Amino acid sequence: LASVLSASPASNSTFVRPAIFYLSGFSNIPHVKYFYVFLCFVYIMTVLGNGFLLSLIWLVKTLHTPKYMIVFNMALTDLCGSTALIPKLLDTFLFDRRYIVYEACLSYMFFVFFFGGVQSWTLVTMAYDRLIAICFPLRYHSIVTKTSITSMLLFIWLVMLSLTTLVVGLINRLSFCDSVVVKSFFCDHGPIYRLACNDPSLNIIMANVVVSIGVFIPLIFISCTYVCISIALSKIASGEERLKALKTCTSHLILVAILFLPFVGTNIAVWTSYIHPNARIINSTLTHTLPALINPIVYALKTEEVMNAVKKLWKINNIRMQLQPWLGFLIVFHSVDL
Repeated sequence: LASVLSASPASNSTFVRPAIFYLSGFSNIPHVKYFYVFLCFVYIMTVLGNGFLLSLIWLVKTLHTPKYMIVFNMALTDLCGSTALIPKLLDTFLFDRRYIVYEACLSYMFFVFFFGGVQSWTLVTMAYDRLIAICFPLRYHSIVTKTSITSMLLFIWLVMLSLTTLVVGLINRLSFCDSVVVKSFFCDHGPIYRLACNDPSLNIIMANVVVSIGVFIPLIFISCTYVCISIALSKIASGEERLKALKTCTSHLILVAILFLPFVGTNIAVWTSYIHPNARIINSTLTHTLPALINPIVYALKTEEVMNAVKKLWKINNIRMQLQPWLGFLIVFHSVDL
């Protein structure tokens, strides 16, 4: 490791930037290749599911609404986030290419954190949409517009871009004079700054800021939203209307549970008891990869508008297939010089 650590020039004799890092995740796990095959399946289905949802929303004009702009953003984020993480993960561990160049490691960290943060705040935007729809139904179309949703989503992307750039950029101030072995399945922020020889206090502060902004603050916002929704629903006299309103929130609540509960549960378990490092890594991997797979399934199966759009698109394609021979005949007929 000494040659690796001294490979990059330093500004002074005490500062060392390594040429490479070594990812040590998934070590000594029996039959781990089956898990890699499972992750490969997860990625393929994630690409197909989110690609289908993106195409459907793009092609069907009835889905060109503010609500489905948020869904489109979620599907795009899921697709990009999975592409940033899973292919590199499989290349690293399935083909045993555990060494990663320093700059590539920081890029890896950036994209995983960035799309994870956008995903969290997209769920907050969905909660806002449901809040206005249930608490202010008469003003919904004047408040939740394409312009307002576009502005919110653009703001989320810009804030997360700035925050992630700052967090990842601060890694450059650290000196790695001892070990380059990252105890994780990707270039995670915490396992990397813990390797530093100089003071990582600023990195620790930023790590807490990122977790707060990416996980806890979105959860607080979503919880407050559903408290307001519950109060509004309690004032509805009809139980049938109350149930109908709740059904519009089901898909969103499922997405929130899938994204946040495993992460929060794993961290609480780590803080309060002992979890084997391999069990934690597998659990963390599933927490990062499964939500992107399940999200389009939830919206394809639980949302009536999406199912109606699928049926509509299917009918249009069937009609085109049936008319195609006749259209060909008409083109040939009109081209004949009578």
